[in-house]
Amino acid sequence: MANVLNNKTTNDLVEAVLALKDAAEAKAFLRDLLTESELVEFGNRWKAAQMLSDKALYTDIVKKTGLSSTTVARISKWLQNGKGGYRMMIERLHHHHNHTNPSSGRALVA
Repeated sequence: MANVLNNKTTNDLVEAVLALKDAAEAKAFLRDLLTESELVEFGNRWKAAQMLSDKALYTDIVKKTGLSSTTVARISKWLQNGKGGYRMMIERLHHHHNHTNPSSGRALVA
């Protein structure tokens, strides 16, 4: 199996993501790239990673996200021993939210 993180197709996708300028562009690109169910699934996985980082119980995560306990366990494994992507973004967004003036912060919801 080819390395999915180091090939032309994946590199092209990463370049496209890096070229996005704002939340509106990201939403438009993701909606065209993914099905609605994939968007929901990825959103729930991200929510699970955040909840795991906050020490939430698996049962609460399963109930809140609708993910299987197996998927939550896999996300937990990647959060602790993966490539560091979840942890990096959780810390970056936590830092950003703690240093943004609430009256001038940008909301990502439309």
